Amino acid sequence: MTKPVHILIIEGRYYNHIGDALLEGATRALDEAGATWEVKTVPGALEIPQVLALAKDADLFDEGGDRPFHGCVALGCVIRGETSHYDIVANESAHQLLSLAIRHGIPFGNAILTVENEAQALARADVNRKNKGREAVLACLEVLRLKRAFRR
Repeated sequence: MTKPVHILIIEGRYYNHIGDALLEGATRALDEAGATWEVKTVPGALEIPQVLALAKDADLFDEGGDRPFHGCVALGCVIRGETSHYDIVANESAHQLLSLAIRHGIPFGNAILTVENEAQALARADVNRKNKGREAVLACLEVLRLKRAFRR
């Protein structure tokens, strides 16, 4: 019997109301897919790659053992402000996450929103609108499907 897909969700909770919507979209999609999931929460987007690296270092992505993760979904939001900090956070979090996923073969979906304002973030996070949490889960699950197909 095949073990259900188990996904690590790492969420940056700088904007709680936006995080709530992203998490709702992601967990609904995982539930619909029959997958299990576990959430780890960090203060913001820059901490998300650190947690993914720690999980990989702890061998939590191996296909054996006690409830290993089969993939990862990142949730968070970076809203442009008055300084260049936005560019650093948006670029570095995306770059580091993608680099880790590629280097270690971790199926990954990214829903760290990078937006100009709160209205854009809410439109993208809302489960009844753009639902980027769901899209990140679907991306992760598709990469996992392809990984498994390539191994056959």
